Amino acid sequence: MSESQKAVLVLADGTVFQGKAFGKIGTTSGELCFNTGMTGYQEVFTDPSYFGQIIIMNNVHTGNYGVMPEDVESDKIQINGLIGRNLEARYSRLKATDSLQNYLESQGIVSIQDVDTRALVIKVRNEGAMNCIISSETDDVEYLKAKLADVPSMGGLELASIVSTKKMYSLGNPDSNIRVAVLDFGVKRNIIKCLADRGVYIKVYPAKTSLAEMQLFEPHGYFISNGPGDPASMDYAIATIKEIIKLKMPLFGICLGHQLLALANGITTFKMHNGHRGLNHPVRNLITGLCEITTQNHGFGVDPLAVKQSSNTEITHINLNDHSIEGIRLKDAPAFSVQYHPEATPGPHDSRYLFDDFINMIKVQNDI
Repeated sequence: MSESQKAVLVLADGTVFQGKAFGKIGTTSGELCFNTGMTGYQEVFTDPSYFGQIIIMNNVHTGNYGVMPEDVESDKIQINGLIGRNLEARYSRLKATDSLQNYLESQGIVSIQDVDTRALVIKVRNEGAMNCIISSETDDVEYLKAKLADVPSMGGLELASIVSTKKMYSLGNPDSNIRVAVLDFGVKRNIIKCLADRGVYIKVYPAKTSLAEMQLFEPHGYFISNGPGDPASMDYAIATIKEIIKLKMPLFGICLGHQLLALANGITTFKMHNGHRGLNHPVRNLITGLCEITTQNHGFGVDPLAVKQSSNTEITHINLNDHSIEGIRLKDAPAFSVQYHPEATPGPHDSRYLFDDFINMIKVQNDI
């Protein structure tokens, strides 16, 4: 790739940004979103919750510390494309094994740099999420607009079963007296690690696994993972979670899992104006009164009015920026969830106590 090769970004509203090519030469499309984090770009790119999206990195320099195998959250890059002010081919970290340019190019990720990301983020913030298309192989804007018109909206898309594991796998301590079944809708590796670090034996199941199959593992608790797409399109998952709730067994959901727990309890979700993505979102725990700085990545949310009208649901956490619902728990079942990411990779570890809360709930419920 030539450092001077041109690229073009076209938004669904017809806005055009000119820039320079980075990563693979080609054309890509998806929903436009932005991440406010200053670090952790490799973890962001490999988070399955970003599947189907093109991400704007707010930090001026992305790629300056290279890439490492240890910094991934799944087995490949999940974003559809990348937009940056300065995407760096050179890196400074001695432990890094490759450059961002080689990393993106080897995995087929079309990217664009030298874009006024401040103006672009302000546009998304003000006008809301929209689809976009990046191309470094053609500058025919009318052709790109025609291609972009065929890109589906994120609303109504079921994507979790695409990124989910295709076969069950196990990890953790096989001799543990605590077993947890994980429904994988795009689970991050460090979520599973947070469970394994607490001495749990884990089995991770494909998205459409039945409760009957998971029960063969005789789990003491169930975990519902993060993932991409519209939760309201996941009838199969909502039905399974309803069955788990009826068992009165400990259940913990994160992000998409939070939304699915709400839907299974008759609470609606909605497409947010531009979503929350970054590692500096303030959340208040209404149970303890304490605040925590959280990592977030979601474009859908739980309807606040529907939660307040639910007789068996308690709000446990709220976002201090916009007062959106960040956590709930059921009053008639040992089930709770949070909208944000307590494993926080990247991000602060303020919220990892939630994994301890889940394990303690399992111990109490199962008299362990």
